[in-house]
Amino acid sequence: MDIRAALTELCDAFNAHDLDRIMALFADDCVLEMPRGNEPWGARFAGKANVRNALAGRFEGLPDVHYGDAKHFVDSGASTGISKWTLTGTARDGSKKNVRGCDFYTFRDGKVIHKDSYWKIVE
Repeated sequence: MDIRAALTELCDAFNAHDLDRIMALFADDCVLEMPRGNEPWGARFAGKANVRNALAGRFEGLPDVHYGDAKHFVDSGASTGISKWTLTGTARDGSKKNVRGCDFYTFRDGKVIHKDSYWKIVE
């Protein structure tokens, strides 16, 4: 599998806000860990339907979200990849977001089985 191509496609699909395109790259038993939540891992969503709903919430909360300046790193032996980016967007309350972050992806059989997202804390 070409993990770098998958990371590029994921970033492009996220920037297009295309949930169908995004979810086509995820396995049925996938897990998503978002930066914010009540646990050390943030908020965890398991299963394709729950992951889709969580990502839909991201697009609703930041309707113009964009992941720019993307750089991708691959460890083919571990079936993992990292995408670093700068997230920009405007929240529903009008507040502007401009933050560096990264996603750690794990793949199995060409599909994402785990996506773990991190953001810098801007104060």
